[in-house]
Amino acid sequence: MEKRIFVHGSGHKAASWDETISYMENSGDALRPDLAAILNGKEATYANLSACFAEYCNKIGEPVHLCGISLGGMLALSYALDFPEKVKTLVLIGTPHKVPKMMFGIQNVIFKLLPKSAFAGMAFGKEDTFALGNSMKKWDVGGRAGNIQCRTLVVCGKKDSANLKSAYYFAEAVKYAQLKIMENTGHIVNEENPRALAKLLDEFYCEKA
Repeated sequence: MEKRIFVHGSGHKAASWDETISYMENSGDALRPDLAAILNGKEATYANLSACFAEYCNKIGEPVHLCGISLGGMLALSYALDFPEKVKTLVLIGTPHKVPKMMFGIQNVIFKLLPKSAFAGMAFGKEDTFALGNSMKKWDVGGRAGNIQCRTLVVCGKKDSANLKSAYYFAEAVKYAQLKIMENTGHIVNEENPRALAKLLDEFYCEKA
């Protein structure tokens, strides 16, 4: 059975996918990599994380289905662009096509005020969260989204104002993209509306290429 890889964001851990996957049909092929673990002690930069994620996917040895939220979506997108022959389908949830500088600055101010203990439930500790964020300041997929060759599902919560523009951008730029805007849902779709997301994913994966 082809592997489906569910990639979490920087503010959450791999377990954030558990409830969504529990509602899905035939979820036995689901993989949930822990991003901090696959970094394997390397400096927390986007370049290092992207390289480690690519190594993780390549070890599977067959084309995969990628589904990522936020940072996870960015990693999935990077892999699909760099290794198009190794990606069967792509799902981008709350994924930016470029980092919004104003919101990024506000987020950094908030993070600085938080104690280290506040990062316990996040993918990375306080120092690594800052290092990773700083390495992503210039993230911009630019015109490369048009190079995506696989079937793609773009999902965004209607209340996720920071990423709605990007959702419409991907829907327009990616040749085989479908767009789904989820009502009464914010950024963390897989935790805020797991049952509805599971239904969307089941329908997408059941479609014929």
